[in-house]
Amino acid sequence: MGEMIEFPSNGSTGEGYLATPSSGSGPGVVVIQEWWGLVDHIKDVCERFAGAGFVALAPDLYHGKKTAEPDEAGKEMMAMQLEQAAKDMSGAVDAVDERSDGDGVGVVGFCMGGGLALVLAAQRNDAVRAVVPFYGAVPWPGVQPDYASITGAVLGHYAEKDDWANAEVVHELERQLHESGNSDVTLHIYPGTEHAFFNDTRPEVYAEEASAVAWQRTIDFFRSRLG
Repeated sequence: MGEMIEFPSNGSTGEGYLATPSSGSGPGVVVIQEWWGLVDHIKDVCERFAGAGFVALAPDLYHGKKTAEPDEAGKEMMAMQLEQAAKDMSGAVDAVDERSDGDGVGVVGFCMGGGLALVLAAQRNDAVRAVVPFYGAVPWPGVQPDYASITGAVLGHYAEKDDWANAEVVHELERQLHESGNSDVTLHIYPGTEHAFFNDTRPEVYAEEASAVAWQRTIDFFRSRLG
């Protein structure tokens, strides 16, 4: 079972949920939350990674706050201190790197976290070898990732019916990554799915089959890129 840990976060302290495989070590993955906060679903994703042999850490970007109400989640997301979040995510990269035995670190994020995963991959290209945004977009103006700095491999999972990260967003992301010289980019759009289709705590959008395919692709991708 995983546990809450504290880790250094550029002069302050970050907190997060750490899940470790039964073998004690493995490649490291940072898991970035949706706008709901560090909820049980995200902790469960960490456990699933640990079950597949990875060391997984989800930093708590809201510092203890979580919500199930969309209006509330939107407020939390917009109120989040992006500078502090960047420090927390970077600290999580170092914390997971110390505990893992892979080559570099992987980052996966969902919704808001998918966008932040790309931001983190650009900021910490010294360590991030692979990044997986699930229907990720960056909702803050002026916080677009520096795509030219993303040197790690990119695997993206997107929903066909998504106002937040639609096909246009996906094609634009692909174009920017390729133009920046990144040749290791694969973005999938899952037919018939809606935004947040991977979240099995939300039956109104959860798509079991697409989730299973996306999960297997993610595990294979991280294994091959992080060794």
